[in-house]
Parts: sequence; structure tokens; C-alpha cells
Amino acid sequence: MKLNTDDMEWPTFLDEYEKLVFRMTIPRVMIDNTSCSNATLVKIDSARKHGILLEAVQVLTDLNLSIKKAYVSCDGRWFMDVFHVTDLDGNKLTDKRFISYIEQSLGTIHYASSKSYNGLTALELTGTDRIGLLSEVFAVLKKTSPNDVCRRDYERKPVIRTSSDTPIVSVLNCLEKGYSVVNIQCKDRTKLLFDVVCTLTDMQYVVFHATINSAGDRAYLV
Repeated sequence: MKLNTDDMEWPTFLDEYEKLVFRMTIPRVMIDNTSCSNATLVKIDSARKHGILLEAVQVLTDLNLSIKKAYVSCDGRWFMDVFHVTDLDGNKLTDKRFISYIEQSLGTIHYASSKSYNGLTALELTGTDRIGLLSEVFAVLKKTSPNDVCRRDYERKPVIRTSSDTPIVSVLNCLEKGYSVVNIQCKDRTKLLFDVVCTLTDMQYVVFHATINSAGDRAYLV
């Protein structure tokens, strides 16, 4: 899919250089329903930016899609991600309007601008709306505000785990290659991949390569 950025309604304060940068870095999204017999492949090529993997996973999660497998690869300044997804019943995606909505949602991630006005900062975000978006914006503002002027509209409830649910996590530091390998094995659950990527992103780590397999009851993430 190629998004037509020429017909976009641009924020009024963007100059032509900013518009050009946006056109060059907008993610390229392709939905493949033929390569895999039991899942729909969502392929994303995008410029490397901190947090963009998390945003892609969050879009898929918020659309109630189950990520069965995923392959993440970074080549220099470019990310290439492939997600094997189904609906919550384990079926491939067939609704053309829904597929188009997925393409549009992923094609507009990671675009925000800010500008100061008379001592105040106006923050403008352009993208597809989704459940919980405003809450996430307030959460970011709360982290960056010294006066604690923003608050979230929900409270996180404690999670009760049994021994069988406890993840098995190992970290191997490859100093000669300049990265660490994180292995995670645990019982599969909704939003597992999102929680893992969110944790790594919050800790300021960048996922250069990853392989995820959660096709069964267990999830294996490297």
C-alpha cells in the first residue's frame, strides 16, 4: 500500500522541509493474505525511530488482533517488521475495509509536532484515533512535567500470578557484538508482546532484531 501524502491535510505550522521529512519517513505497510495459510501477514518498513516498534505493536493490539509470530529486523536506519496476525478467534483477516483501516493506522504512526506560543507549548499529534490514546498522552506529559499537573484516567490493578505463569527470562550479553540477547518463555496471554516491548522501550533499549512465536499456549520471545 502506498499512502497518498499529497492529499493530506497538513498542520498549518509545518514548513515544506518538515513535510518532505514526513513523506520520506512515513511507514510503508503491506497486508499479505496469501503467503501464510493460517495467518495474515502485516509487513511494515519504516525509518528507525525510538518507540516506533512499540507504536506498531500497540496499534495491532488495540485493534484486537492476536500476534502469533513476528520478525523484527533493523538494517542501519531502517526497520523491517513482519507480524503474523489473526482475529481473536484465530481466523485470517478478510474484511477489506478492516484491512484498509489497519494500513491507514500503521501508516500514520509516530508523527507529532510541538510549537511554543507566548510562553506555552502547543502539542499537536496527527494520526489515527484509538482507545486509550488520550490516556497515553497524559501519561507521557505526567512523566515529563516537574509539577505533576497531569494524571491518568485509570489506575493499574495488581496482577495475580501463579507459579506456572511466571516468565522464564534470561539475558546474554554479547559484548563483542555490542548488544544483549533477551530470551523470554512464558504462558501466552493478551498484550504480552506489547508489555514486553513497552518495558524495553521505557528502559531506553532499542530492539534491533527479534523473533516471536506464540502460536501455541506458550510464548517464546528472543
